[in-house]
Amino acid sequence: MASIPNTYARAFADAVLGKRLVAEKVLREAQTLAGLVNESKELREVWAAPSIPAEQKRALLDAIVRREGFSQVVRNFMAVLIDHRRTSFLAAIVKQFEAELNQRMGFAEAEISSARELAEPEKRALEAQVEKVVGKKVRARYSRDGSLLGGAIVRVGSTIYDGSVKGQLEKIRQAISS
Repeated sequence: MASIPNTYARAFADAVLGKRLVAEKVLREAQTLAGLVNESKELREVWAAPSIPAEQKRALLDAIVRREGFSQVVRNFMAVLIDHRRTSFLAAIVKQFEAELNQRMGFAEAEISSARELAEPEKRALEAQVEKVVGKKVRARYSRDGSLLGGAIVRVGSTIYDGSVKGQLEKIRQAISS
């Protein structure tokens, strides 16, 4: 049986792609909304409170949608979560929604750690290399890890490509010791 976040994320992806909306824009809006909910304890409490009528919760949602300029599909999706009392799953649903969109649109997510901050041309070149290896377009997230000494580590799904100086030194150490 599918989990609650998976079920709602698939349904949301169906709605977004079925209406041929700009998936990246909808994803950014959903991530922004999830961030707002995560930052506001009061908002989480209001949407989780069974004593507050759903109409009042949706009125609050509508005020947020107007203020932030969210699209109707994001508003409607959040209204469904409110009506079904699933607002506590919002962050997990949005994360799964991103993964669902990436899969359906043929993207692979890559987490890239480097010893220093990479310039834009370096990022593009690295992403192009990863795309060749993976065979899909890549959406990369970058982070800095000073312990790498140099180079980068790329994680795509459960596969790790270690091109760091630290990793190469470890391989040499293991070769010498055996």
